[in-house]
Amino acid sequence: MRARSAISVLAVVFLLDAGSAAHSESSLPLGEPDGGSSQSHEPTACGQEFTEHWVQRGPYSIYVREYSGTEPAIVLMHGFPDNLHLYDRLVPHLCGRHLVLFDFLGWGRSDKPTPEDYAYTFDNQKGELDEVIAQRGLSRPVLVGHDASGPAAINWALDHRHGIGGLVLLNTFYHLTPSLSAPEAIAIFADLLEPRTAPLVTPSVPWSFERLSQAIATDPRMFRWLYFWQVGSFFRDDPVRDMFLPKLYAQFARKPSSIPAFVALNRDLAAAIGANTMRAPELASFEGPVRIIFGDSDPYLNADLARSFHASLPTSELFLLPGARHYVQMDEPEEVARLILYAPVR
Repeated sequence: MRARSAISVLAVVFLLDAGSAAHSESSLPLGEPDGGSSQSHEPTACGQEFTEHWVQRGPYSIYVREYSGTEPAIVLMHGFPDNLHLYDRLVPHLCGRHLVLFDFLGWGRSDKPTPEDYAYTFDNQKGELDEVIAQRGLSRPVLVGHDASGPAAINWALDHRHGIGGLVLLNTFYHLTPSLSAPEAIAIFADLLEPRTAPLVTPSVPWSFERLSQAIATDPRMFRWLYFWQVGSFFRDDPVRDMFLPKLYAQFARKPSSIPAFVALNRDLAAAIGANTMRAPELASFEGPVRIIFGDSDPYLNADLARSFHASLPTSELFLLPGARHYVQMDEPEEVARLILYAPVR
């Protein structure tokens, strides 16, 4: 596996981090956000037409959905068990703003090249984001990263400090911290249990779920069961789960499927977290506006992880939404929209 080369290093770092003291609790902004916002209107739900575009990355096409409105543009990015439909409940409450949503390559309506033809890596996701921003002519965008798109949003912001309008982090991750915990399905496909157990096994018998993950990926019934069990737990409310879980899964049942992209991106996860851990000291010098909005009932990308982000990013504001789970934009779309609309921007 591509991530295997980083495992031994990550094992040492993980164990050292796990023994460190937890970050102290930070005070949370409460009530109506004020100051620093470029928006004066009240957020209201409304119906709105969108335009469709195709952005090129080499020979492959990225599907983009765009809503016209006031600047700066808000770019909504999905994680790697889902696609842009993750924001279907949020978009109506962002009425009046310029919105840009897109499916990363391998997902949704974007092209799905084979892993032999295209490397599904976190660094390439940042490259796809860069193409969307450049080809759609976005100036100082507000990047909204959720789950696996958080690293792309953060690294793009670090690399374009004067070109970022703002950063919004929704139940996401970046680097190794004691509070980082992967969903069970991700831990299996990315072999993330190996860093925890590496010092306890002999070099000739490494701990790996590679054979198990290959078996699951090639068995449609098994993969569907695991997806519905795992991703189903990301929703708080049964009616919303019943409506959107099949919609998000559909990309895996179609041909070409998103399963190869899912498997390949998982294989890059350990290496990407290791690389971001090396970059983590740069967070302390980031001066752009950052708003951290986490569902506080997510057991994986959890409230302690949100507090760790808040401690690492000196200009950040932290909002924990009670009872919301991993899909915070599905559980609390009106509140998440309000916090995005009133977020400070450059």
